[in-house]
Amino acid sequence: MKIEHIGRRGFLAGATGLAALSAGTASAAASQFPKLPPMPRAWIDAEQIPLWPNGTPAGGYTARAVPADWPDIMVRNIDTPMLRVFRPEKSNGRALLSIPGGAYTFVSILNEGVDVARAMTARGYTVFVLTYRLPDEGWAKREDVPLQDAQRAIRVIRANAGRYGFDPAKVAAVGFSAGGHLGATLATGFAEPVHAPRDATDALDARPAAMALIYPVISVTAPVTHGESAMRLLGNAPTAELIAKRSPAQHVTAQTPPVFLVHALDDRAVPAENSMIMLRALQAANRPVELHLFEAGNHGFGVGRPDTPAGHWPALFAAWLDRHLG
Repeated sequence: MKIEHIGRRGFLAGATGLAALSAGTASAAASQFPKLPPMPRAWIDAEQIPLWPNGTPAGGYTARAVPADWPDIMVRNIDTPMLRVFRPEKSNGRALLSIPGGAYTFVSILNEGVDVARAMTARGYTVFVLTYRLPDEGWAKREDVPLQDAQRAIRVIRANAGRYGFDPAKVAAVGFSAGGHLGATLATGFAEPVHAPRDATDALDARPAAMALIYPVISVTAPVTHGESAMRLLGNAPTAELIAKRSPAQHVTAQTPPVFLVHALDDRAVPAENSMIMLRALQAANRPVELHLFEAGNHGFGVGRPDTPAGHWPALFAAWLDRHLG
């Protein structure tokens, strides 16, 4: 089944002009969100677990200039990827990895991190929020760096199951926007050898037991993709082979975990067709999948307001997890 067209021309059409604008992206975003709240106390106080205590498997990191008014909840310049830990009052024996989005340009730790942790710890989940390395911050093998961190995150979470009191077999994940692309890449590439094993943790399974993708970027070709996310991950002139490598819908197999999809039909940043592409790929592979399309919500709604239809997805997700995690 043909899922999406792959080719440099399609990619470049979606990313045209972004290279020239990228130097001003930070300033533009900062001015676009002048009233964003400061770093939440829950994030500052959360326990932190470094993914790579002996150094990351890829080098080349170069810090990028960030405007003085850049919101601190949009985290950039990540040279030490971390898990923040949020524990429930009473554990249900399960864990959840949250992978925030941010166009592979920053990591949105409030609406797709702290808010997710609040919603899911209330349901008994031990939640781990990932700040992963951003591919356009100088790293070698940029297209592999986020997946290195996502694989390692699942392994580190499983390695700490006894410490936090959950079943290592019941570790799910949720990814948002570009973090949804990373989540989809993890769900289909959990066994991809993107770095040499370095310790006992790397021997653990990196396959999530279930995966939620919330307004995810799935395609990396125009006109469906989100141009900046694709450019930051793959560069300005990726080969057809590289595009195919990071098109997760093309890599769905019988081993892909069950997937829960959420999208708003009025999403102007990442078209809902992205979720449809993933849905069709999962159906073709006869994998469990559930899709929720909301009439309104646009993009980046996080857990959503409870007085809107899109705000019901966490409850729907929790019920779906009950069925698939047991």
